[in-house]
Parts: sequence; structure tokens; C-alpha cells
Amino acid sequence: MQSSLSLSFSSSSSISPKSNHTLDFSAFVAKPLNLNLRFCGLRREALSFSVSSRRVQLPSRRVPSFISAALSTNGSSPKTFDYDLVIIGAGVGGHGAALHAVEKGLKTAIIEGDVMGGTCVNRGCVPSKALLAVSGRMRELQNEQHLKSFGIQVGAANYDRQGVADHASNLASKIRGNLTNSLKALGVDILTGFGTILGPHKVKYGKDNIVTAKDIIIATGSVPFVPKGIEIDGKTVITSDHALKLESVPDWIAIVGSGYIGLEFSDVYTALGSEVTFIEALDQIMPGFDPEISKLAQRVLINPRKIDYHTGVFATKITPARDGKPVTIELTDAKTKEHKDTLEVDAALIATGRAPYTQGLGLENINVVTQRGFISVDERMRVIDANGKLVPNLYCIGDANGKMMLAHAASAQGISVVEQVTGTDHVLNHLSIPAACFTHPEISMVGLTEPQAREKAEKEGYKISVAKTSFKANSKALAENEGEGLAKLIYRPDNGEILGVHIFGLHAADLIHEASNAIALGTRIQDLKLTVHAHPTLSEVIDELYKSAKVNAHVSSPVKEPVAV
Repeated sequence: MQSSLSLSFSSSSSISPKSNHTLDFSAFVAKPLNLNLRFCGLRREALSFSVSSRRVQLPSRRVPSFISAALSTNGSSPKTFDYDLVIIGAGVGGHGAALHAVEKGLKTAIIEGDVMGGTCVNRGCVPSKALLAVSGRMRELQNEQHLKSFGIQVGAANYDRQGVADHASNLASKIRGNLTNSLKALGVDILTGFGTILGPHKVKYGKDNIVTAKDIIIATGSVPFVPKGIEIDGKTVITSDHALKLESVPDWIAIVGSGYIGLEFSDVYTALGSEVTFIEALDQIMPGFDPEISKLAQRVLINPRKIDYHTGVFATKITPARDGKPVTIELTDAKTKEHKDTLEVDAALIATGRAPYTQGLGLENINVVTQRGFISVDERMRVIDANGKLVPNLYCIGDANGKMMLAHAASAQGISVVEQVTGTDHVLNHLSIPAACFTHPEISMVGLTEPQAREKAEKEGYKISVAKTSFKANSKALAENEGEGLAKLIYRPDNGEILGVHIFGLHAADLIHEASNAIALGTRIQDLKLTVHAHPTLSEVIDELYKSAKVNAHVSSPVKEPVAV
């Protein structure tokens, strides 16, 4: 299907508090250890000491993280393994897991066969935001009416294409360097070469280098998905990898797929002067977003701009421009499979989502079979083999498992895995992970859409309610002359649980985190109504959203003792 990002969620959640521990080992010598007492919150079977003279003997199972960290900067691995943890893939997910592993006292290595930072830093989130920053400035300078409302007068705005491309490239290079330096500073070993799993606990990288590890995390990410029949030449028929280099700004570009990737590039190209045609396989443009938000966003982001679209069609064949002929696109009806139209454009961007990068990992050596390239995992990111059994000490995070193909989701999954291998059972609540589309204005969301929430409520036997607030009622938005926007809250009126929040408007990507954290922590609306937001700020959009929600009067939160300050 030529469409946008597809998300699947796991709804269970567990929160574990962190503690800081300072150990005085001499205390264990002075008096016998009473294992009937709680020791730093651990169960007695999790920690056993035998004391002889001034020597402390630790148990044979994994050493608690706070003790390991006290003994060594980057932990110390058991004699039977080279490392406590080896991570295959140094993207955002692998990097996040490595940093948390070092914090937990694990001796850690990360294997990278391409460049540090993976897709997000080099060919995704980071350089695309550099291009979108330019498109945002161009839109401001080109909007004479908007500037006039501030009393500002400017001349005609223009741009240097190579300068814009250099901004994106330089930013990626800077962030890539920062990631590398942060790992080196913490003592993480960076191993260069493609990683292949040879068997339990054993990984090969490069030509003949082999390392062993107690636990292994696969974090190999994804690559652009290109449907059959589409010929990529990297010049006139391109993926997001090529588009981020901005080697040209075509007069007319077709974008296949109208999800996150397609929308963001339409924002860039139209700001720089291109005309855009969307080709979408589903019956509506911008699938995957809450329908009400999608409708408003279409009115603001699509209709007034030089954008048209074809829905319910596949681009079954795309031929690059050559010999003086333009790019040709054959459109086929998604339902009848009959030829519908042929387009001739200057360029075509394939934004049909991403495919997991899992080939060559040696999965056959551990009896793991992928599903459409994705590695099957359970809710704790533990890899499942062809027989439905867990593969011991092997985990997969990020795009390679397909649970939620977002960079920060990969990082969160990696942190969750590290929690588990250091003795804390942790299950990530994917419904609390936000997503954002960095158009102008932005779109953000967390949790369920309204149709999803209604379907879930019908199955489980409860009712839902919806609250909305407009940016037109927000003083800060009006001061910016950016009153076009909507925030939407989907919740249970019987207990105040937040099921989903969707925002379209100025800085929506920044505003969503208050809601995502509330979902992650299980905070109910009746508590959020009592929180305070600075005035005048855009955060008051969320404040008004909570206050407008109607939670049943008999519902109350657990009583908390007042804190005197």
C-alpha cells in the first residue's frame, strides 16, 4: 500500500522509580548483614553477600547496576563474555540504549556498519528539520499580509539552494559528531563493520572480528520502502534519502504518499517554489491522522498552496526522466486495478513509508524468521524465533521490529531493554509515545484517534467524551497572529483517563509532551485541571483543554498529603 506511517501499539505500562545509592563497603565488615532487612529496595534473593575479612563477594547473577557503576566507569563484564551488552546499530535507538547501559554500569559496545546516528541523524529527522526551518522562514517572508499585520515591510524573499542544502548537511554532521563524542566520553566501544549474529551471545563485525556478550540488542533501523514498478535514479525519481540533499528544486514534483514524510516535503518544496501533486493509495489524503485534525490540516496545508492530489490510486509504474522526456507516472485504480491516468512531471518523490533493514543479520543462525522483514518481539522487545519461543538474551528495538517506527520510540525501547537486563521488569506503553509532523503549522498526536477510541470503548464497554479548544482563544497565538489551530482531547468521563490528544497549530510538536507524559504516568484529568500554566503561553491551549473536559462528579483521585513549602 502506498501510504504513510503505520503504527501498532502495546498498551501495558509499568513505571519504576530510580534511586541514588552511595555504598560504604566497610559497613559490611563492621557488623553482620541482616538479610531480613530491605537493602536499597531489593528483594533478599536478588542480593546476597558473604563477608570475609575486608572482602565482599557478590552473587553469581548480574550485579545490581548501582554497585557495578561504583566499581567501574563502564562496568566490568563476566570473564565468559567480552561485554555485558553489544548493540548492533548506532542510530538513535542504539545510542539511547548505550547511554542508559553505561549509566547502569554495563560494559557496552556498539557496532555500526554505516555512519553514526543512523537514518534519523543522517537521512531523516535531523536534516529534514533543517530544510523545514528554511521553509518556515520563507513562508514568513513571503506572507506580505501576515507581515503587514505586524507593521513590518520587507523586500522580495529569495534563497540559495546550495546554501539551504549545506545547512541540512552541516547540521547532520554536527549531530553525528556529538553522538560519537558522547559515546566515546562514556567509554562505549565503537566497533566498525556490519554486525552479524553467529549464535547465542556471539556477534561478528567487519571481516573476521568476533565478540561475545551477555545480551545483544538489534537496532538496525530501516530504509525507504520503494514499491515494485518504480525505478529510482536518484535524480528525477528519488526517495527521502536523495531529497534531503536538495540537489534540485523541480518546478513540478509528484509525491507518492501523503503521510508524515510526504507532508513535510510538500511544505519544503512549495515554500521553495515547486508545485506538488500527491498520489495517495487510500481514499483520503493524510491517512493515519485523526480525521478531524486531518480535515483542518488539509484546509490550511493543502488547499491554499500549489498542491493537488489523486486519492484511491497506486503509482504502478514510474519511469525517470531521460532523453529529454519527463518523469512518467502510471496511475492504477486501487480497487478495480484498472489504468486510470498517466502523469508527466519533472520529478517524483517516493514517500511510501519505510522497510526494516534486517537482511544479513544472521537471523537464520538463531532460527529467527522475519515477517515482511520485521523481527518479531514480545512486549519486552525480546526476540521470538520461528517456533514462537523467546531467543534468550536477544532483543530488537526500533524500526526493525515495526512496533512504532519513530526514532524516539526506538530510544525508549532501548532504555526499556536495559532496564530489564539490569534487573528491573519494564514494559513500555507505546500509547504514551507522541508523534509529530513538522509542517507549518505543525501536527502532533499521542494515543488513539477518535475512531480508534470509539472502537475500543465499544469492545470494552465504556463511553468516551471529546473536548476541544481553539488556538484563536489563546493570547500568545493571537500575539503571533497564528490563531489557526485546534487541540482535541479524547478521554473517559467515568474515570478521567486520557485516551488520545491531537493538536494542529503553532508549536504543536512541543505542546504534545504534557499529554504524552500524563498518559505515561497515568495522571488523570481531574488532577491535570489543578495544574498551573504560565500566562500568556501556548501551553494554555492544553490547560484549557483539560479544564473543558467533563469528568463525572463522583470521580476523585487518591488523596495526597499537602506539601508545605
